[in-house]
Amino acid sequence: MPSLVLLRHGQSQWNLENRFTGWVDVDLTPEGEAQAAHAGELIRKAGVNFDRAFVSVLTRAQRTCSIALDKAGQTSIPVIRDWRLNERHYGALTGLNKAETAEKHGEDQVRIWRRSYDVPPPPLAAGGEYDFAADPRYGGAILPATESLKTTLDRVLPYWTAEIAPRFAAGENLLIAAHGNSLRAIVKHLFNVADSAIVDVEIPTGNPLLIELDANLKPTSARYLDETRAQPLPAIA
Repeated sequence: MPSLVLLRHGQSQWNLENRFTGWVDVDLTPEGEAQAAHAGELIRKAGVNFDRAFVSVLTRAQRTCSIALDKAGQTSIPVIRDWRLNERHYGALTGLNKAETAEKHGEDQVRIWRRSYDVPPPPLAAGGEYDFAADPRYGGAILPATESLKTTLDRVLPYWTAEIAPRFAAGENLLIAAHGNSLRAIVKHLFNVADSAIVDVEIPTGNPLLIELDANLKPTSARYLDETRAQPLPAIA
């Protein structure tokens, strides 16, 4: 029975500053580094041994992965990086303070942009500070100008199907170190969460979510390794 651990990156500098981060490449805070280290210690104590890790191309996820694997004593495993595991693209909200944005547009509207399944924020204008088209990490791919959770899932799921799922079929245990929304997309897929219910699913930072999967990649059990910082999980069918 394969094991999967989903690990949201530790606190980033823009998490601390309460800004919409999305694809902007900010680093971890000292607290985020401590969260990543604690995650690795929890993985070690749980006796979870990985064959491979998948991570986004963003520094905060990569450093979380590296720190956690170091504390877990598993630095020799292959680590595959891909932009399709990136955080959701926040469009024109990128870089803005969340509280100030709520004052301007109203808390209800900002909640819809942040938490709804299929309503994206306004698109990011091309050519600005946060235009990632020329970033070599994306290799000339056609990039979104904004994303909802639905369109985040639309990019994550093909990568899951083509690159990640076959590793389970080969008997591997995997770590995915990524972001709140890309991990929510995976949780929605695995647990078959309804569109209306996914808005209430929260992935805490730096708390490994251990999921046991059957041969059909359906969850048979799931738990956060740090029970003191656990969030409610979707029901297992």
